[in-house]
Amino acid sequence: MKQLITLLLSTSFLASPALADGGSADPKKFDTLYPGKTFSPYAKRSFPSNVYWGDTHLHTGMSLDAGLFGNTLGPEDAWKLAKGEEITSSTGLPVKLGRPLDWMVLTDHTDLMGFAIDLQAGAPNVLANEKGAEWYAGFVAGGAAAGEAAVDLITNFTQGTLPEEFLESYSTGAQAYDGVWERIIDAAEDANEPGHFSAFIGFEWTSVPKGFNLHRNVMLRDGATNALQVSPPVTAPPYGDTDPFHLWKWLENYEERTGGTAMAFAHNGNLSNGWMFPIEDTYHGGKVDEEYVRLRARWEPHYEITQIKGDGEAHPYLSPDDEFADYENWDVGNLDITELKTEDMLAGEYGREALKRGLLLEEKFGINPYKFGLGGATDSHTALATAEEENFFGKSTSVEPSDSRMTHPFVKSELGVIEGYQLLAAGYTGVWAKENTRRAIFDAMARKETYATTGPRMTVRFFGGWQFSEDDLRTRTPAFVGYEKGVPMGGDMGQQTSEAPNFMILAVRDPIGANLDRVQVVKGWLATDGSLNEKVYDVAWSGDREQDANGKLPAVGNTVDLEAASWANTIGASELATIWTDPDFDPAERAFYYVRVLEIPTPRWVVYDKVRFGVNIPEGSELIGQERAYTSPIWYTPQEN
Repeated sequence: MKQLITLLLSTSFLASPALADGGSADPKKFDTLYPGKTFSPYAKRSFPSNVYWGDTHLHTGMSLDAGLFGNTLGPEDAWKLAKGEEITSSTGLPVKLGRPLDWMVLTDHTDLMGFAIDLQAGAPNVLANEKGAEWYAGFVAGGAAAGEAAVDLITNFTQGTLPEEFLESYSTGAQAYDGVWERIIDAAEDANEPGHFSAFIGFEWTSVPKGFNLHRNVMLRDGATNALQVSPPVTAPPYGDTDPFHLWKWLENYEERTGGTAMAFAHNGNLSNGWMFPIEDTYHGGKVDEEYVRLRARWEPHYEITQIKGDGEAHPYLSPDDEFADYENWDVGNLDITELKTEDMLAGEYGREALKRGLLLEEKFGINPYKFGLGGATDSHTALATAEEENFFGKSTSVEPSDSRMTHPFVKSELGVIEGYQLLAAGYTGVWAKENTRRAIFDAMARKETYATTGPRMTVRFFGGWQFSEDDLRTRTPAFVGYEKGVPMGGDMGQQTSEAPNFMILAVRDPIGANLDRVQVVKGWLATDGSLNEKVYDVAWSGDREQDANGKLPAVGNTVDLEAASWANTIGASELATIWTDPDFDPAERAFYYVRVLEIPTPRWVVYDKVRFGVNIPEGSELIGQERAYTSPIWYTPQEN
């Protein structure tokens, strides 16, 4: 045996190139024989190889509305849950994530930050005001009285009728306000563990004139040293302004003053009554001109496309040929809105339409203000970043798990009602980054190498180029080819070298989730006649289904067991991959492409509630959905002659 081992070790087919000729080991000889190569596929890797999961939008009891609805948890609790610890919710329920997150941005509202804490405590300055005393009495009474008090306070805020002394006490520079900001910073610094968990300092700039949702979240790349030099900007006059120019100016001043880096991103255009993505006039009486598109493109490279208050990718009115566009849409207006939602508003509200509008504005100004990457978030006001259907704790403490939350109206006004069962258990952002640090994750979001999901943690790669071939899919390390031959999600197509662009797409199911139904490419383009167009292509799917004469793919099937709140992965695929070439490409037309990945049908959270609480599901509630992922787009720009 000893002689056999000696013989094997000395054979040339096991020896390294440096030893094959009997010479001594030369660490430089591999480079000579194979210049620019490494034997280990993981050595000298220059591209991001890990996807990190996070939530870009979460509120604690320090936010005005969250605290008024009964959230008693602070930032320290929110960070603990996100990192995998079990905590107790504001309603006394034990809660823990199925899997911890890798990073998070805590985004408490800027306006009246910390006021709810003083209201809950019955602080003297609150009780000294007639309205403050009224709200406090409602909060102490609890139940419906607390809800009515909260709605009344929020209505006064959105209509600009809050008592002036509250605005002055809880605005920039006020002692109470600054103390809350310092606590938020300290909590993030304590939670931040480079290489393990990235805790971002942030806030939500609370622009909500007349109830139109024009909010932006702000994410700082920096730590306490920079964040402590500033206070977040408020929107309530006379201390602030709801015009986004006010926020963009603050961001510019922040970077100049601290040497730090920040970004902003909008959300819930579906609740803006058409004002989120303007192409001519802005809500604040301005024009979409060169300055507007330049500043918005500079400061808002990201968009939150799915969250608890509805999915914001597409709408069936705007995309009638897209059979999957009617997914968890909220289209009834916003909080205490005074203007009915009409169909002509929808084009200014949804992400896909915004991407199309961006092409039009780029043609006009040379800058695309809606060239954003995509992500998902919860926007939970419970301090609990739960996006799992089976573990969904709702939007606010009033709709945390109970036997009545499905029938508890979340929003109720003369113009419409959003029932509890309409809340969407969503979402998260996947970020392709080299490491789990603030710097790496922020930079990945800035370059738009991100994708949104409605909750599941599926792995998705999307590359665009001109020279991909079917052979590129034969390797189990396709990312090497993707970065070598093309650009990743969020990128711009390079110089045209073939008749049409092609794309390498790979999707792998969430390891503990549902199988995949299909992969689609969504294309939008600006035609040479000036029209905006879109088309959805099925490019990879599970099973032996075949498209019909109209290109329509049959449904994948349905294994959902409504009595057990379960499903079976006996249909669908664990992974899907393809090389797809655009069959309708015109090199003269501006275009974008993004990928939508659909899971097989699974139960919505209301079905889990039905089984656990033994209650009936309200009529009209959706029971089954197909969770999904949306990648950031890849853009094509015609070359100048």
